[in-house]
Amino acid sequence: MLVIIGKSVEWRPIEAYVRGNVPERTVLIVGGVHGDEPKSVFIARRLIELLDTEHAAGADTRWVIVPVINPDGYERRKRRNAHKIDINRNFPTDSWTRLSKRSRMYGGSKPASEPETRAAITAVERYRPAAIIAIHSIGDRRYCNNYDGSGEAMAAIMQSHNAYPVTSSIGYSTPGSFGTWAGIERNIPIITLELPSHDSPKRCWEDNRPALLACGEVLATQHKAQSVLQC
Repeated sequence: MLVIIGKSVEWRPIEAYVRGNVPERTVLIVGGVHGDEPKSVFIARRLIELLDTEHAAGADTRWVIVPVINPDGYERRKRRNAHKIDINRNFPTDSWTRLSKRSRMYGGSKPASEPETRAAITAVERYRPAAIIAIHSIGDRRYCNNYDGSGEAMAAIMQSHNAYPVTSSIGYSTPGSFGTWAGIERNIPIITLELPSHDSPKRCWEDNRPALLACGEVLATQHKAQSVLQC
């Protein structure tokens, strides 16, 4: 099922693919935060295709996949949105900082000023995910499973499949980020999956297909264990 969770600055629809009817086992996947990281969109779309064609895959999980949260930036292959604001610095966190407009990480004149940011917030508030994976890509071989808040265990599970390092820091400050807003301030396990820019989209998918599905399987297992304890 496709759901429109918002519109971009230039009025492009921001779509969420929703599959499954187990709300307490929801994984939210977000791609295309930065428009110049198209591999993130490729991976999110391949996951949608997989779930559509292999019905047993992730069957015990509700998947909410937003392949392109920043469609205007993606259309131009630019990091920022049509207002030239970095969506991943625009979330309403305690750490939000007013940076220079010249910075490629400019977070806007105020938190949550952008419709794309608000669409991501809508997805979290509407679907109340038990886990979130925001997909990005990065150079200089700094690819990793970067966790915020309580996401370390999930990052370790992903590492067992994609062999990316687990880290709590990307190596620089990220004020107003999705990870801070959801993971640190709301205690939702969140992974910023940084794909290696030197690998092909196909290779990134092959490495991360099992890692992404494993997150859903872990939620299903945890829920079943909790159900047994409550009996």
